[in-house]
Amino acid sequence: MISKTKNSLAKIRTDFPILDQTINGKSLVYLDNAATSQKPKVVLDTIVHYYEHDNANVHRGAHSLSVRATEAYENAREKLVAFINAQSSKEIIYTRNATEAINLVAYSWGLNELKAGDEIILSVMEHHSNLVPWRIVASKTGAVIKYVGLTEEQEFDWNEYLKLLSPRTRLVSIVHVSNALGCVNPVENIVKKAHQVGAKVLIDACQSIPHKPIDVQNINCDWLVASGHKMCGPTGIGFLYGKQAILENMQPFFGGGEMIAEVFLDSFTCGELPHKFEAGTPAIAEAIALGAAVDYLSEIGMNNIHDYEAQLAAHLFDRLEEIPQLKVYGPKKSPRAALAAFNVEGLHASDIATMLDEEGIAIRSGHHCTQPLHRLFGASGSARASLYFYNTPQEIDIFIDKLKETLSFFGV
Repeated sequence: MISKTKNSLAKIRTDFPILDQTINGKSLVYLDNAATSQKPKVVLDTIVHYYEHDNANVHRGAHSLSVRATEAYENAREKLVAFINAQSSKEIIYTRNATEAINLVAYSWGLNELKAGDEIILSVMEHHSNLVPWRIVASKTGAVIKYVGLTEEQEFDWNEYLKLLSPRTRLVSIVHVSNALGCVNPVENIVKKAHQVGAKVLIDACQSIPHKPIDVQNINCDWLVASGHKMCGPTGIGFLYGKQAILENMQPFFGGGEMIAEVFLDSFTCGELPHKFEAGTPAIAEAIALGAAVDYLSEIGMNNIHDYEAQLAAHLFDRLEEIPQLKVYGPKKSPRAALAAFNVEGLHASDIATMLDEEGIAIRSGHHCTQPLHRLFGASGSARASLYFYNTPQEIDIFIDKLKETLSFFGV
């Protein structure tokens, strides 16, 4: 448990200034972590320090500020290399977020490598960011998209996946942990089977990398994407991991400064990885602060975070079972993430969220960027409570108690 490490839970909560406030006169209970995580003070201080002491453009100056900024920017990249066990800093591309990272692969690799009749395998649980880019690519190339459905337990349908795989499969792009179902997909086996038919694999790790150890060499995926703001880092920064050999053969997505080696009036040559895909002035402060977030998570220990969140998840689902009116989506058994999306018949999810906000409790309501999944369930949206390592069992109890009161208020 986190409480047994040198970073006790009580100490950890003091690292997050935003948690120490009241909403509508009630202590904040923040349960919207699947949408974005809160930021520890060390991350906030890192941003301020950069702008107060080191603000300069990277890679473009010989003066001291530029040297310090470049060093901090590239050191943050090295921290990401270690965090996911990549082989080289050339395999880590800074992006604005996971959405941009997926689009980079879709436009740089997909538009150039896919042709009519080639097949892409996605799943019905994918975030829109892992659906829309591939729909665009398919419309432009003639590639065909096929979707893995769900089992009766609302998990990734492994048997259907095996049936969809064929020599025509060129790409499999799958979420690691669903942001609505909470199910943990077997990415290592998904990759292994895809590679057997010659397909490449992209993993959306937005909901896994903040919560558990990730080893890209063990997963053996060709690409992996993540967003910094879900892992205690700032908004506006994420990254794409890609195997170096694959990235070397991909064309740049954006053109401009920084991504070039030489520019002529009639031609240009690309720079080396990773800068080949990082055109223009990057999000320097955000990248450096993401490095601070990685340090913070690593100090606590990703195994410690995962183990503690498993306890939170068990407590959350035990308490949810006390409310028979709830329809909770996703598998009932472990492993599953510490999040629960649910609906109550006859009651709109936004009404639940609004009433809970009056009690200082922040949950999500809406389709969570998974409209096809919600259509499969015959629902326009759902309410969702999602936990992180700074949450407590007591906060879960407050949430459940106030949820019961909300349902009683609406006469459900």
